[in-house]
Amino acid sequence: MYPTKYHKPDSLEAALALLSSSEEAKVLAGGHTLLPTMKNHLAAPSDVVDIRGIANLHGICEDGDSIVIGATTTHAEVAGSELVLAACPALACLAAGIGDPAVRHAGTIGGSLANNDPAADYPAAALGLGATIVTTQRELAAADFFDGMFATVLEEDEIVTAIRFPKAEAAAYAKFPNPASRYAMVGVFVAKRSDGVRVAITGAGEDGVFRHDGLEAALSANFAPEAVTGVAISPDGLLSDLHGDGEYRANLISVMAKRAVQAVA
Repeated sequence: MYPTKYHKPDSLEAALALLSSSEEAKVLAGGHTLLPTMKNHLAAPSDVVDIRGIANLHGICEDGDSIVIGATTTHAEVAGSELVLAACPALACLAAGIGDPAVRHAGTIGGSLANNDPAADYPAAALGLGATIVTTQRELAAADFFDGMFATVLEEDEIVTAIRFPKAEAAAYAKFPNPASRYAMVGVFVAKRSDGVRVAITGAGEDGVFRHDGLEAALSANFAPEAVTGVAISPDGLLSDLHGDGEYRANLISVMAKRAVQAVA
């Protein structure tokens, strides 16, 4: 690893001051992306700002018709939260399927969303449920937050502080995981809301997470597994790699969408 300075501020103000004082500073939340990239000499921040000690970035609460989750809340805490299990069990189930126990007890929801790995699980939940990403500067709809593979609209001195998930009438997540990494080769999050059905897909798109208009229209008209069968899933724009080509992932999207709808039923 390259030389770097480690900081652990106890307030957002201190963290933002550290970020603004250096052009090469990076935020550390769970560390499951930043630290491996540093070890492989793919990132060389001059300063690492660890935000896990900032109390108001952690925790889960209910706010009207939404569940608000602090950015440094771990996957294990989301999976085991009685509040999340009661209000949005699909989100708890998604969190329980991330990585392995070591990953779930260290990785954070804010770090996952800020990294926007194209095979990560949380982006599908955020886009499927219509979540709002709260930062130190603004509030962003999930649809406006993600900006392509491994990219978001976050500024260099902007920190995710919380995520607000609206409650859905019903929701489910179905994932076909890579057997080695447990990342999604395809993951489909289906949310039934008062304004229709939203379907968000991760692990398959060349530009990261995306919604599928055809599946949404079919399931809004008939929320049943058989409604998925008549929807054409094009391989255009889908990832093709050593794990599977676009045609393979297109088929997986259909299969995972059916399983998600069945899980709701």
